[in-house]
Amino acid sequence: MANMRAEINEKKLKAEILQLEKEIADIAHPFYLGKKYEILQDMNRHLEAVLKEKAALRKRLIMPRCQKTLPIEATFHRYVVELLNEAVTFIENLESHLQTVRTMPRIPNIMKNMDTALTKTEMLVMDLEELADQIPKWGEWQKEVYSDSICNTAGLDFGLSLT
Repeated sequence: MANMRAEINEKKLKAEILQLEKEIADIAHPFYLGKKYEILQDMNRHLEAVLKEKAALRKRLIMPRCQKTLPIEATFHRYVVELLNEAVTFIENLESHLQTVRTMPRIPNIMKNMDTALTKTEMLVMDLEELADQIPKWGEWQKEVYSDSICNTAGLDFGLSLT
């Protein structure tokens, strides 16, 4: 009985091995491996071409354009001069334009601060107007106080005689 079981297990293992060989036969077959090899070679050639193109592009981008002299027809020299003048003007104004763009997100806060400053200024103007109205009144009051004190001192006899 043990021999039969061992024989059955051996046959099962052989059947499993044959089934596995059948399942992977198309993968390991030289015909399919050749096709996969061709596809991998094509992919490799394509990637090499992309890398060469990338290296050439990087080399062109790193090289400054100013070191190459491009011939410009004489009829276009006037336009080149105008273009250079505009480029210089643009570069001069670039920093102020960038500063303006950077401050745009802060505009609501700046407007709020300006409103607060305007309100404070209006309050100070009202206080100043009140003071301006009071100055003449204080002047008149000082005159009255001074004239009253002179009149009061004139009527008093301090024991001084002029004769």
